[in-house]
Amino acid sequence: MLLVPKQLLRSGMTGNVPYYGGRFTPAQAWAASQPTGAPKTPPAGPAVGARPPASEVRAALDHLHESGVLTTTEYDELLSRISR
Repeated sequence: MLLVPKQLLRSGMTGNVPYYGGRFTPAQAWAASQPTGAPKTPPAGPAVGARPPASEVRAALDHLHESGVLTTTEYDELLSRISR
């Protein structure tokens, strides 16, 4: 005696599949037309192409120069770029 329809015995019938013997019930049709989750919003952050303030860049360059990461010539070159 077979108690489960053959459509439900198929191995591919997993997940959120609104299918039972080829027919939708009204509840399944309503559920399929509704969104499944909250809409994804992009993370808030600086605008694309926005530059940080020159004071922050200057502070970062000062720190890199003092810690020995930048040489004096590199430091002077980068300072000339941000002052333009």
